[in-house]
Amino acid sequence: MSVFTTLTLEEVQDCFQDFSIGKITELKGIAAGITNTNYFLITETSRYVLTIFEANTIDELPYFVDLMSYLAEHDIPCPAPIADKHGIALRVIKDKPALLVSCLKGSDVKHPDESQCAQVGRVLAQMHVAGVAFEQASNNQRDAVWRDETAAQVMDKLSEDDQALLTQALAFQAKLDLTALPKGVIHGDLFRDNVLFDGATLGGFIDFYYACHDVLAYDVAIAVNDWCLTETGEFDEPRLNAFMQAYTEVRAFNEDEQQAWQGLLCIAALRFWLSRLYDLHFPNEGELTHAKDPNYFKNILLKRATPSAL
Repeated sequence: MSVFTTLTLEEVQDCFQDFSIGKITELKGIAAGITNTNYFLITETSRYVLTIFEANTIDELPYFVDLMSYLAEHDIPCPAPIADKHGIALRVIKDKPALLVSCLKGSDVKHPDESQCAQVGRVLAQMHVAGVAFEQASNNQRDAVWRDETAAQVMDKLSEDDQALLTQALAFQAKLDLTALPKGVIHGDLFRDNVLFDGATLGGFIDFYYACHDVLAYDVAIAVNDWCLTETGEFDEPRLNAFMQAYTEVRAFNEDEQQAWQGLLCIAALRFWLSRLYDLHFPNEGELTHAKDPNYFKNILLKRATPSAL
């Protein structure tokens, strides 16, 4: 789903007049957003990305600004927030928070190969290691509590079979003990459309607005559930092996993480099945909206299920 807040060039020029970015000459809407509105903001000398936050309040956003600044300073390829002449990055435009960040080179890939999966796995592990020293913490917006609450909202809109599957998945989630697993900064949404490649080289991770402090291996599960799949939702073993080998060369899984891995894959699929169900049945109003198919992640959840789980 994309939700667009319409801006004019004049409105943006006025909002960012205290920024040392040069004259703003063009504004281009980015249609690929899911939760927030995004524009390319183009000046005489450079290009930036402007995000308008459709759901977050301005008080919720300093964590993300500080995290991206921290990661960029620690050589993790990600957008760097742009501050005004007084050192303030966040703005309000049309009564919504806004943030300007640097624009990374590259574009997303639809059909990643083993080399690209390996690069994503390696940089994700580097981000997890670097994030250990990031002192701020933010709770997961899409944690088990959110999954339970969202399931209750969508349950009566599902078929009997889907209701049974969702009930089983929630029961499995309730039994899954993750308290002993290593935690730290996670991206929380590292899909193919949130990673840019400049040719064959990884350009960077984008869209950190689900980042939080949570189980590190859960972040890996979210990523491989998108990066390493065949068209039918099975794992493509060469790509999965390339991703996991590159990741674990930087940060090895401990025994607890290995034992929890299948469960993490299940709840990662559950999280995105639920978010797509919610977006389908409770869409935000906007000038451009499109809901992604919830059945895609229902199928992945079924593929990840084990006899001891679902």
